[in-house]
Amino acid sequence: MKQKLCIIAGPTAVGKSSIAIQLAKKISGEIISADSAQVYKYMDIGTAKLSKDEMEGIKHYMLNELYPNESFSVALFREKAEKYIDKINAKGNLPIIAGGTGLYINSLLNNLDFTDSIIDEDYRSKMRGISIEKGNKYVHNMLKDVDEVSYNKLHPNDLKRIIRALEVYKHTSKPISYFQLMSKQQPCKYEYVYICLNMKRSKLYDRIDNRVDQMLQSGLIDEVRKLMEMGYSKDCTALQALGYKEIIEYIQGIYSLEEAINLLKRNTRRFAKRQLTWFRNDKRVFWINVDNYPCFDHIVENIIRYAAGKISLI
Repeated sequence: MKQKLCIIAGPTAVGKSSIAIQLAKKISGEIISADSAQVYKYMDIGTAKLSKDEMEGIKHYMLNELYPNESFSVALFREKAEKYIDKINAKGNLPIIAGGTGLYINSLLNNLDFTDSIIDEDYRSKMRGISIEKGNKYVHNMLKDVDEVSYNKLHPNDLKRIIRALEVYKHTSKPISYFQLMSKQQPCKYEYVYICLNMKRSKLYDRIDNRVDQMLQSGLIDEVRKLMEMGYSKDCTALQALGYKEIIEYIQGIYSLEEAINLLKRNTRRFAKRQLTWFRNDKRVFWINVDNYPCFDHIVENIIRYAAGKISLI
């Protein structure tokens, strides 16, 4: 019998965490974060990480697992997430994946296998250096020569995934798109429902801007300063995350505070747009427009009704 799994995805600031918590309370669920930044310790404000009180007694996993100078990959996410899924199912509860990193979610559903490739920090550093010297488009064009499918799929500024695709090719002599295609031919080992939340674009962008303002009021600048004082540099992968790279550049005098805030808001809006594009390309997704409901409780009830037709709920 396949293990059960519920996925709550969507763009940043759409309300995934709150809805996942309310759902977990209704159906004896536990939450596994699919966020590429919340996995790091000391990075709380800029990642919108929930406090213990905000978790409302629901067990959460994949938070504060690594130090900011440690590498986190899709392979490591899958390895850890699968163990937590096993653990939650063994307790008779329902694992709920909540987050906006589509590649992480796909690693569970598509059986992506990067075990033949090596995590090559030297190569990643070299590629980042080339991007600084020659630009992101230059590195993006390097991908075209070895994996045109991924080249066409990835935006030139999606440097992290471009480098990852180049890294996989370097160590396997096969494009990452090959592994992705092969994985789609394998049946998923989970019985799952895949929910994606969305709302009117203007409302989502307002929520993003308000969240950035709240982060700053809550001490984002001090959080970034503390990380730098602890010895974590802007070269750490973790500190390339939204909210950290922009504030670091403000602290370094590259931007004024106003410029950094505007840049952070703009970058976050663009990030949300890329997330939506990713999820829209996945035909397995069941979309829920948050604007169509008076409150999150009604959304949760709709999710339960939909999920009950797909998997047996707790």
